[in-house]
Amino acid sequence: MSTKIIGNMLSIIVTALIACAATGNAKAQGNPIDGLERLKNFETRRASSCNTNLSANGDARPIKPGDTLTIAELEGPGVITHFWFTIAHEAKFYSRLMTLRIYWDGEEHPSVECPIGDFFGIGHGVDKSFMSLPIRVTSNGRARNCYWRMPFGKSARITVSNDSDKPCRALFYYVDWQKHESLPADAAYFHATYRQEHPCVMGRNYLLAEIVGCGHYVGTIQSVYHISDGWYGEGDDFFFIDGEKEPRLRGTGTEDYFCDAWGFREQDGPFYGTPLWESASDIAKAGDRSTAYRLHLPDPVVFKKSLRAEIEHKGSQTFPDGTKNGFIERDDLMSSVAFWYQVEPHKPWPALPSGPDRLPFHDTVLAVGWKSLEQARRSEHPLTTQNIAGATDGKQMFFRPEDEKGWLEMPFHVEKEVTADLTLRMLRAGDYGKYRVLLDGKAAGTLDLFSPNLKMAGDALGRHTLKAGDHALRFECVGRNAASKGYFLGFDCLQARIPVYARPAGKDLRDLQAKP
Repeated sequence: MSTKIIGNMLSIIVTALIACAATGNAKAQGNPIDGLERLKNFETRRASSCNTNLSANGDARPIKPGDTLTIAELEGPGVITHFWFTIAHEAKFYSRLMTLRIYWDGEEHPSVECPIGDFFGIGHGVDKSFMSLPIRVTSNGRARNCYWRMPFGKSARITVSNDSDKPCRALFYYVDWQKHESLPADAAYFHATYRQEHPCVMGRNYLLAEIVGCGHYVGTIQSVYHISDGWYGEGDDFFFIDGEKEPRLRGTGTEDYFCDAWGFREQDGPFYGTPLWESASDIAKAGDRSTAYRLHLPDPVVFKKSLRAEIEHKGSQTFPDGTKNGFIERDDLMSSVAFWYQVEPHKPWPALPSGPDRLPFHDTVLAVGWKSLEQARRSEHPLTTQNIAGATDGKQMFFRPEDEKGWLEMPFHVEKEVTADLTLRMLRAGDYGKYRVLLDGKAAGTLDLFSPNLKMAGDALGRHTLKAGDHALRFECVGRNAASKGYFLGFDCLQARIPVYARPAGKDLRDLQAKP
């Protein structure tokens, strides 16, 4: 066994020991497996998507667009100890478009109401693996597990809604729980709620949670879609406890609250992490997405009457005139999940935004290669379609110049003006060349399309404003990689990611700041 593997195992064991000690459970005695040898005084139960015909396969449930599926109705007293989900869905970003709700003891308003992906630790509808103590996601983001303990006295009802316009073909799930004779008198109920501001509202802090009751706060997940270049994380966190006018807990910066330092980078761990950070540095680019989590397992925030948790949305910005500000309110698109335990009843929160309204952007395709074949202009070199797995409709535009003189240009049309983050989907292969990309005659990037293995990849062209009307996408061969055997080009499509919010034309952040 390698030193690295042993080190990782020791790290996990040590952090688990700390977590168990932090719970105050005297029986644990600092050891996460202490007590396993003692007989248990509960019944082991499970609700799952298992086929009622135990001799058959097909252990999943479909959910039509707009429908809700009840996956468990449990009779207490009991404690839910584990969830597992995996989903096959036809919608892109499906995990932001499906909603998990949990109702305790016959209540009218759910105590848990979150998009499934955000509940399991990553926003934006992104499928991605990561590991923390109560949440672990594997299989490239498709296997979602949580281990939050969720006691209930009388009953638990769990539903999943498909809030998209496409079918969920298969929802596989386990809900593992324990049937008890009674619960401890001090058992509090688990809560989780989702919020978003698209964009953040100028002149006030972003609200993470506003809770009425007695309990303790145990975690935050924050997701950000970056509207402009710059560092978003100069904002401090503030916790106002039991109606206090001044925050009892005061932070020093966003990455500080999420237990990191000097910016963000992709990482995960038992109590904190940034499982999604699309920027190559701590200075994000417009269109980058991020998710960070902080789990207050060793340090829950206790409240007797109420809790208000806020975080500033401040950071850096470079303005069109070249000046800079390192501490200014930003108008990024922010969303979050708050986790806590409290004594019921809880304060109902505002209705969840509709599925499509939770997405920070909308994707559209501006040009498809094989469909543009007849309209394309080119140098005197062969231009055909080619069947390629993973391409749009399984076909791509295939251009085969024999030298560096090859060029290819295709028109596309935009119905109305858009500001969008543009991405090219291009094939890589062992006989492909290097190409300069021009958009309406202006340089937009250079691509090296060589790869020893055949693969389709996305190439970001940055943010562009396209006026309504006709446009031209042009590729000009500028050579080839030394390892390449040719100058070929395979074009799938030009994609546009359009944020749901764009800063008003002619305005910068200085114009949007709240006036006294």
